[in-house]
Amino acid sequence: MTQLVPPVPTMDDDDVVLLTVPASGVYFGVLRTATAGLAARLQFTLDEIEDLRIAVDEACAMLLALAALDAELSCRFTVDGVSLTIEASVRTATPDASLPSRESFAWQVLSALTDEASTESSGRTATIRLTKRRPTHPNGG
Repeated sequence: MTQLVPPVPTMDDDDVVLLTVPASGVYFGVLRTATAGLAARLQFTLDEIEDLRIAVDEACAMLLALAALDAELSCRFTVDGVSLTIEASVRTATPDASLPSRESFAWQVLSALTDEASTESSGRTATIRLTKRRPTHPNGG
């Protein structure tokens, strides 16, 4: 018996999308929409796409709390064929700003909604990196 499996998009190199918006919650919808569109390319389920949208919203809210007055929020989306990595960064109001503790509720949300979550603070830039991998299904699809 032959089973037809829908083709999975393949990419020779990683696809990278860069979006920069003012550091304001008003623009989070743009970032959530980009997240959903890119996750759909990897054939994530609707629930997985919604989880990623929530994670991006939460990460950006964390960064917004640290942002300098006139800062921009930059998101780098990397699609490599099996995963989507989102790196959200903002220029902070103070050098080496403290990101939320891994014990905080907000961080627990990020960890639950993604496969990997990490932070980096260097000088006046704070970054949160989220990665979600495409699930492997037993039927090979």
